[in-house]
Formats: sequence, structure tokens, C-alpha cells
Amino acid sequence: MWNYEKRLQYPVCITKSNPAIAKVIISQFGGPDGELSASMRYLSQRYAMPYREVAGLLTDIGTEEFAQRRWK
Repeated sequence: MWNYEKRLQYPVCITKSNPAIAKVIISQFGGPDGELSASMRYLSQRYAMPYREVAGLLTDIGTEEFAQRRWK
């Protein structure tokens, strides 16, 4: 499904730390309203779905949400 290469998409050069921005980034990644939480909700709901078509759709949405996090 994905081709994984262990490299950065853009070069990173951090010259000064900013704890406030880091807190915002972490909350968006792993907070209750973050993309990781959304993808986990979609993927876990698919197991209780009685309709295969909708379960497949939830799988597609959940993996897309998860993949977005990787490429940003």
C-alpha cells in the first residue's frame, strides 16, 4: 500500500526551541481531536459495522487519515 523510505521530505534545521508551538503540534498529532485519534476512531468503528461496504469505507478513511500524518 505504501512505499516507505526512511528520509525526511524537507531538510530540518532547528535553531531555537519554542515550547508553545511544540505543545500545539503535539496536541494536533496525539490529542483528543488530532489526526491520529481520528484515524483510530474510524479504524475501530469498522469492526462493529454490520455492512461490509461501510466497513470498507471506514477502513479507507482511517488509513487515509493515518497516511496524512506521515506525509505532512
